[in-house]
Parts: sequence; C-alpha cells; structure tokens
Amino acid sequence: MISTVFSCGSVLLLGLLALISILSKILVPKQVAKDKNIPQGSMGWPLIGETLDYLKSHKSNSIGEFLQEHCSRHGRVFKSHLFGSPTIVSCDLEFNTFVLLNEGKLFASSYPKSVQNILGKLSMLLVSGEQHRKIRNTAVSHIGTSKSRPDFLHYVDRLSSSLMESWKDRKQVQFFKIAKEFTFYVMLKNLLDMEPGDPLAPKILQDFLTFMKGFVSLPLYIPGSPYAKAVKARTRISSTLRVIIDERKKNSSKEGHSKGDFLDEILQKGHLSDEEKVSIVLDLLLAGYETTSGLMALVVYFLAEAPNALQRLKEEHRKLRRNKEDGELLNFGDYKQMEFTMNIISEALRCGNLVKFVHRKALKDVNFKEYLIPEGWKVLPIISATHLDPFLHEHPSVFNPWRWEDEATSKKVTPFGGGVRLCPGAELAKVETAFFLHHLVLNYAWKIKEDECPVSYPYVEFKRGLLLEIEPLEKEA
Repeated sequence: MISTVFSCGSVLLLGLLALISILSKILVPKQVAKDKNIPQGSMGWPLIGETLDYLKSHKSNSIGEFLQEHCSRHGRVFKSHLFGSPTIVSCDLEFNTFVLLNEGKLFASSYPKSVQNILGKLSMLLVSGEQHRKIRNTAVSHIGTSKSRPDFLHYVDRLSSSLMESWKDRKQVQFFKIAKEFTFYVMLKNLLDMEPGDPLAPKILQDFLTFMKGFVSLPLYIPGSPYAKAVKARTRISSTLRVIIDERKKNSSKEGHSKGDFLDEILQKGHLSDEEKVSIVLDLLLAGYETTSGLMALVVYFLAEAPNALQRLKEEHRKLRRNKEDGELLNFGDYKQMEFTMNIISEALRCGNLVKFVHRKALKDVNFKEYLIPEGWKVLPIISATHLDPFLHEHPSVFNPWRWEDEATSKKVTPFGGGVRLCPGAELAKVETAFFLHHLVLNYAWKIKEDECPVSYPYVEFKRGLLLEIEPLEKEA
C-alpha cells in the first residue's frame, strides 16, 4: 500500500516536473548564444518569471529594490521575464528615447491581455497604425483648442474657487480623493457638458472608482474580484456613454444646434464608428481623471516638504492676483505668466513619476549599440529610472524646481511618454493644476503626516489618501 502510494506520488511528481519543463520551454525563451549580444539578466521562475518582484510597491520617488538590484548586477539595460514574456528592461535614457521614437517602425505598443480586457480593444493605448492616428488626432484637435478656450478655463477657475470655499470650516481633507473628484467633474464638463449636479455624474464617477481599483489589481477574472468588477464597470460606463451619445444625436437633430463640447465635435466626424466615439470619450475621461489628479496630489505633497519653493510660488500668484480686478477670472494669458508654477509641475512629474513604464514589443530583430533585442520580445522603457538617474540629475531624489531654469533638464524628463504616443492631454493637465494651485496657495497652508508618501503600485497612490491638515490664510490687504 505504502509502495503503491509512493509510486503514484513519484509518477505525479515526475509528471509535474515534465509539465514544468515543457511549459518552461514554451514560456521562457531559449538561451541564445552570447555572441548575439542580448543584454545580460535573469529570467526568474518558470511561468511567472520575475513579475511579482518587479511589481512590488515602493516609493514613487525611488526606482525600487528590483530595478536597483538588477541595474547593479546587469547594467541599465537587462533581460528578464515579465508579464508572461521574455523582456528587455531599460533604465537608460538614450535607449528609451530610441524605443519611443521608433513606434510603428521597430516597436509596437504591446500591453498584457489583462490590460486589453479592461481598457477595450479600441483604446488609444492599444490600437496602432492608421486607427491610432485617426483616434489620437481627434483627441489632440479638441484638447489643443480647449486648453485656451475661455469657457473651459473659467469653469476650472470657478470650480477651484468653489472647492476652496467648501473647505473653510474643515481642519483636514483627504486630498487625493478630492483631486480625483475635481478632475473628473472638469472632464465631464469639457467632454459631455455635464455638471456635478447631473444625476448621471455620480453614477459615472462611482463606476470609474471601481474601474480604477481593478485596473491596478491582480488580473484574476473571478466573481467578486476587483479585476472582474472593473471589467463590468467599464461595460456600464460604455453603456452610459452610448445612451448619452444617442440622446445628443436626437436632440441635435430636433433643435438644430450644438453645445460646442467634445461630444458634438466627434458626432460630426463621420469617419468614426459609434464604438470608436465611445472609446475616445472613455480614454479622455480616464486620462483626465487619473493623470491630472495624480499630478495635483504630487505637487501638493512635494510643496509641503519644500517651504522655499512654496514661498516663491505664492509670490508669483500674489503678483498675478494684484494685477486683476476683484473677482476677475483667470485666463490663458495668466496661465502663460505662471513660469515658476510650470517649474513646480515639471519637477513634481520628475520626482513623483505618475507613469513608471510603458509596454512595447520588438517587431523584428533590433540592434542598438552593443545590444540585440530579438523579434517578439517585450521591451519596457522605465521612465521613472531616467528621472531619478544621478548621472542625469544632480541629487535626483531632491525636489528642486529651480533645476528647470536650465533648459537641458526638459530633454532628460519624459513624464508623458514620447513619439507618436506622447500623451495628448499633457498641457490640459498642467492648465488645470496651475489654476487649482492659484487658489490653493492664496487661501490655505497645509501639512502632511511624516510617514505619508507617494507609492508606486505601479500607479501612484498614497497611504492615507494624502490626508492634509489645513489652515485658512488671511486675505492679502
């Protein structure tokens, strides 16, 4: 009996080892001769590679233990096995720039299937070629005009002022949550002409909160998991947007006029399918909600730790306010005068790293200097690593907005990606953040808990949601 059990156990063990061996050959790349110059590195465990170690959370103003260890052992460009694929990981600015600028020629966007399931097949992040160009141009065209449009700028200004007023009897605010709601309602107004008081607005916001929670979770599609809830939330958001689009079509045909918002713009574009229109609106809502709120939170966090920078920022905005009539709204000309504000925003992006990396794939064997990137291998340009590289930036972990007075700094920082996939909403995020900062620094002082910090999950989060202790400032005479 014992020998039979032992024998069965041995057979099972041998079978399992054989299965692992077979799967390893399929999922872990064959060893390639050294003379082919594939970067050095390690492939980790069979099946899972080194993905779990790579995704361990860490302070977003650091590169984390995984990258520190691998760069120390193998150099700034190394091989690994991540997200189910053999991968070249790059912490080198020159190589990253090469990858981003050769989109569609040597490399293509290549996100994991789990990301595709949650974003949808027509997401701007995922499509390529002519379809990407068509969708992106539509987004860029609208954003390029709206960033300086008076009605949009006045809405951001009034919403910022209203938010400051709502804080007057409070001692603490959970800033990251507030920033997300603020940026979400700004995008709803910009894209769909929808006010916070609209019955659909809180419904869409709640679905977005569910969506984002699952977007950064373990991609397990099992009932009740954050990932499964997120996929369903995206379906609900898409359905809601389709209803809004259908209603707008009916009203436009009846009334014979348009509201002039983004939805009206894309409804007039016959070369876009309804599915593409829904996907574009969803992409812009997501980008405007997540990226801008993260930027606002990072700026507020770093300013709390940099009193000299905060004082200089206050001086810039006090001067701007003195040159305006009492109650006069901000305009695009005011924004163009916010030079130190732009340094603050740029430095927060460099230090805080909203986007840690992007996913690409080699379309053919690619040679770059001494390296070979084999066809079909994934490539991960690590944007945060170049932002925190001591060879590129003096004291890189220090928040120093004055470094941006050197024009060379901008060539070493790529917070919004690059090439044909440069984030189309980058300038819009800066405008919103600048207008919000104008009201914040003139109305409040704030402190944060000592152990609070931005954390990469891999997207930026805060331990306590960036809990601020706030105190109203006396109005300037």
